[in-house]
Amino acid sequence: MPEDSSSDPALPRLRIDRVAKRFGPTIALDGVSLEVAAGEVHALIGENGAGKSTLMKVLSGAHRPDAGSLTLDGQPFEPSDPLHARKCGVAMIYQELNLAPDLSVEENILLGREPATLGWISHGERRRLAKRALEEIGQSQMPLDTPIRALTIAQQQLVEIARALVGEPRVLIMDEPTSSLTQVDTENLFGVIERMSQRGVSVIYISHFLEECQRVASRYTILRDGQSVGTGVMAEASLEQVIELMVGREIDEIYPRTSRSLGEPVLELSDVAGLVKPSCVNLTLHAGEIVGLFGLVGAGRTETLRAVFGLDRLAKGSVTVFSREATHSTPAKRLANGVGFLSENRKEEGLLLNRSVADNLTLTRLGAVTRLGFVSDSAQAATSGKWMARLDVKALSAAQSVGELSGGNQQKIAFGRLLHHDARILLLDEPTRGIDVGSKAQIYRLMNELAGQGKALVFVSSYLPELLGVCDRIGVMCRGELSEVRPVADWSEQQIILTAVGQAEPKEVAA
Repeated sequence: MPEDSSSDPALPRLRIDRVAKRFGPTIALDGVSLEVAAGEVHALIGENGAGKSTLMKVLSGAHRPDAGSLTLDGQPFEPSDPLHARKCGVAMIYQELNLAPDLSVEENILLGREPATLGWISHGERRRLAKRALEEIGQSQMPLDTPIRALTIAQQQLVEIARALVGEPRVLIMDEPTSSLTQVDTENLFGVIERMSQRGVSVIYISHFLEECQRVASRYTILRDGQSVGTGVMAEASLEQVIELMVGREIDEIYPRTSRSLGEPVLELSDVAGLVKPSCVNLTLHAGEIVGLFGLVGAGRTETLRAVFGLDRLAKGSVTVFSREATHSTPAKRLANGVGFLSENRKEEGLLLNRSVADNLTLTRLGAVTRLGFVSDSAQAATSGKWMARLDVKALSAAQSVGELSGGNQQKIAFGRLLHHDARILLLDEPTRGIDVGSKAQIYRLMNELAGQGKALVFVSSYLPELLGVCDRIGVMCRGELSEVRPVADWSEQQIILTAVGQAEPKEVAA
């Protein structure tokens, strides 16, 4: 860790004093203050759009504050850009991945901090530092020469974390670091955070998983509408108190579930295998049910949904949709047949970031907003406004660019497009990734309503509480195979993890 001769143990490692930031008419931060001690893990909690990411971008040098001040170990801290902030000892892991897709794992980890002698990069030293960073997060087996674009989103997130550790920061900011990680990788990350804390590194931990905040953080600060509305000792705060401060209201029920009866089979997968993954998937999905899929990174969950939707080629097996054989298809045909897909990678696959909210919401079903062969601006705006209100999207208007919204609001737009499309089968890959607890409850409620209307949902998630709380049945993927599909009442978190790592007793796969 970089030494600072001016560091005083009596001073906070980082002090944020009445920081404000405005973007045009939008007030993102309105006098936020907080302090973080050396070696402290401090949870920063708030809904999407509360100002968390903006505050962290101010700290990391990506934004300049309009007012207020920052101090680091008692000295003024005014980073001019992210590289300057990293040199000062403040590193940031963004929720939206910030990697060079065509460069290798090794090159990304040391990008901007390459070891050099007389202007020449030391490739041996770079490789050693990259290996050490990956070993620290339990990923020593990750191939260093693989291009980033060849990795899954979860693997890319791990590279982003390793990259932040290279500079031995004094302050490490983690923005939703586990949003794409499995339970096992999350536990490894918690171990890394504990070791860093013991070394005196301060960690600002941003997460919508409040149980994680309770697990890793000693203190917390809550933001709402750009203001700090509460701070305290994490162990002394209940989840109910935290949630109420976050959203400004009580949330009656996180996981709503109404009784419903199953209908006819709408999606049948028989011995489905992709060119690489999955290797064998058998599943029958019925109208009116939610089936969850769990698995470790690389187990084949995302690949299964992509193959079913027609994005990836199938090597063998058959797919039946609404009792009609439809093994080899295209995404356009799947959409026409009432199958919708929500990608875990909203930034590159799920949304057109430079287009408006209205365009993104209505893109796959423009006929509903077309008049005399032309898209009607008024009809599109009215339709988009309806979905924005239903999903509580925080945006200036339906004309605003999606790229200007917070990550959670972007995710709501991606989900809203499936609602507008009126898909009867919804393939949802991490639909609550990066969404605050209030919005998650809203998404769970919508999923429950959709199933009650007779629609069928496949729900991929790395967060076990929501799978157990929302789904009717859960399947566990292990090494490309769907090894278990059972009623949710037959599962416990421990059983799911054991099955995911291949330690559970083999059982007959249910339909």
